[in-house]
This record gives sequence, C-alpha cells and structure tokens, in this order.
Amino acid sequence: MQVNLKEDYKVNLDNLKERFRNAMKKEQPSVQLSFEPIELTDKILSQGSPTPVEVVISGKNKPQNIQWAFKVLDKLKKINYLRDVQIGQSFKYPAINIDIDRVRAAELGVSINDVSRSLVASTSSSRYTEKNVWLDQKAGLSYAVQVEIPEYQMASLNDVREIPVMTDKARPVLGDVANVTAGTTYGENDDIGAIPILTVTANLNNIDLGTANDDVQKAITSLGKLPRGLTVATRGLTQTLTDTLDSLQSGLLVAIIVIFLMLAANFQSFKMSFVVLSTVPAVLFGSLFLVKLTGATLNLQSYMGMIMSVGVSISNAVLLITNAEELRKHNGDALKSAREAVALRIRPILMTSLAMIVGMIPMASGLGEGGDQTSPLGRAVIGGLFASTFAALLILPLVFAWVQGNASTDSVSLDPEDKESKFYIPLHHHEQPQK
Repeated sequence: MQVNLKEDYKVNLDNLKERFRNAMKKEQPSVQLSFEPIELTDKILSQGSPTPVEVVISGKNKPQNIQWAFKVLDKLKKINYLRDVQIGQSFKYPAINIDIDRVRAAELGVSINDVSRSLVASTSSSRYTEKNVWLDQKAGLSYAVQVEIPEYQMASLNDVREIPVMTDKARPVLGDVANVTAGTTYGENDDIGAIPILTVTANLNNIDLGTANDDVQKAITSLGKLPRGLTVATRGLTQTLTDTLDSLQSGLLVAIIVIFLMLAANFQSFKMSFVVLSTVPAVLFGSLFLVKLTGATLNLQSYMGMIMSVGVSISNAVLLITNAEELRKHNGDALKSAREAVALRIRPILMTSLAMIVGMIPMASGLGEGGDQTSPLGRAVIGGLFASTFAALLILPLVFAWVQGNASTDSVSLDPEDKESKFYIPLHHHEQPQK
C-alpha cells in the first residue's frame, strides 16, 4: 500500500510510523508490518533491500539457514530502536503434499505423467497441458481456448483427491493412487548464485543508520563461530553507507595530502605547508559541532560541506600566510609580520567567509521540498567557516610565529638565475656582445 501525504500535513515520519504500528497492534495483532522505501533515490541506494537494515544468512543447508535466521532475529529484537524485525521470506507457506504410490498406480495403469497433467489442469488451467485453438472462420482469427475448474469447486483436500487421473475415465481418481495431505513449503526461494539465502529485515526509529549498523554488526559478532559454509552479513543501505563514508574519508585525506604537497612546492618549505593546514582541524571541529548541535548526522551531504569548508579555509590561510612570509623576509620578525598580515587581510577573509555563510543559510534551514536532505551540507559549511575564520585570524598567526620564529630570511631557491638565491650567477643575465 502506497500512501501520499498532503503537502500541508507536517509530521515526523518516524513518529507517524510508530503511531501506525501501535494502532495496528491493537486492531490486528497477528499482522506483521514493514515500511519500504518509496522514493527512487532510496530504492537505488538500498540496492533492492526493502528496509535500511537487512542481514543475509546464506548457505546450502536450508534448515540450518532457518535455524540461524531465528538466532539473528532474536539478537536484533534486543536492540530497542529497531522496528518491524522479521524474516523476509516465508518458509512455512501452506501447501498440499501429494505422495504417489507408484505400485498402486502401476497396478491401475496410471503413469506419473497422467497424474501430473491431470493435477495441473485441474488446479490451474488446461493452458499448461494442452494447446487448444479455436478458429473463427468468418473473421479469420484464431483464439487460444483454455479450460479451468472454478476455484470454489476445488476448495478442500477431498476435492483434490477426487480429481480423475485418466483421460475419459471417472476412475481411478487421485486419492486412489496418492496420499494427499496438508503441509508447508518455502513460499519464496531467494538465491545468490546457487546459494539459498534468508534475510532478516528491520526498520529504524529515531536513530541514524551509522549507529544502527554498528549495533547490528556487534549482534552478528556475538553469534560466535558460524558453521562451515554459512555466512551472515549485512547488505543494502548499510553497505552503501559504509562504502560512501570510507570513500569520502579517503577523498578528504587525499585532498589534504595533495594540498600539502602543492603548498610545499609553492612555498618551497614543508613547514609553511604545515602552518597553512593548521586550520583544517578547526574546520572539521566546527562542521561536526554544528551538525551535531542541529540534530543532523554525518552523511554524504555533511561530508561534502566539510570538504568545501576545508577548501575555503585553506584559501584564506594561504592569503594570510603569503603576506606574512613576505613581510618576515623584510623585517625578520615572525610575530610582528603575522600581526601586520592579519591587519591587512582581515577584511578580505571576513568578506569571503561571511558571503559564503550567508549564501548557505537558506540551504541550512532545510525549507522547501527535499530541504532535509541537503540541509546538512549547508550546516557543515557554516560551522566549518565560522571555526576556520576565527582560527585563521587568531590561531594561524601564532602558529606561523612559532614555526617561523627562528627561520632564516635567506632564499631557499637553487635557481642560479634567481636574484634572491645564494646560488645566483650574474653572468647568466649579461647580454652577449654582438659580433
């Protein structure tokens, strides 16, 4: 059942689902609920999983899979914020077992093929056993004709036992050659390759997926050593989250390393690169603090906001440190140079940060359709820029003064054509006499 809420109906979806669960538990205690993703983005990110949490039990031994699926089910039910915890497949689907007495069938001249064809035609349709075509000679069209027994006439085990198994003969019937009993079977057979699987699914209630994933992994680990050939693992949205966060962490780390090396080449000093990057921890702290303060989570959007803030903060730091280093080479006083650089660059730094912060306020507010999904990006940018601006104007000059306090004012260039290099060779710049 798909439900589309009216635009003017503002409600927390987790709270609405919880109220619905409680109401259904009173009205229909035996009904199991599960809320599946409806948006296309959620479906793609879930990779086909019906719920945010899905644990897969795979192994060739189906009874063993069922046994361990119930163990996983019990573990997940102990996590208090998980809802709708259930096994995704039905393995006790009502079925009718037909055990053919081969000796009795042979005595009556009935083959297995006769039994199967009569049974399929009677319980389903003749379309599966006989191709019957009627030709309309007037219109010149052919029509497929199939015969079915009305469902109300095939409503009990006794009706099944009375199915004739020979063509044009009322006897023998199915009950004469087979034992018909009620039983159960797998209502759904899911495989990965050739390996049967069962899934335990669960929804979340007012909790982030990262925390839930950690607790689910602990629950799986607490199962102990698994039998040979059996595997238990999570998939779906949790796997997407883990892969995404790992990639973003690697991307952020690589970006910082590349920036460090580029700054080292530009300043011709690893110490100066360290000074510029000293604002990065402040950016990360500011972004995480505001994201946590506003109730958002560390996700793809907030990670992108952090990376954007790091870029802007490094730009401001380079602006300040470049000026400070030029002043230091002239006066030889690192602390005095840092103060002068701050006085000169405070306006462009504040204008850059303030313009970006103001521009991110509409996104951070989360107003409008889909605003909740993009608001963490704006909040991470605002928090990171606030912290980085204060760090650039207060902490960065002190770090520069500490690192460059005893540094030489001589150029480190090895270029013999650079006038500031101690390896400068004047002859290279003299014009050759004309002949």
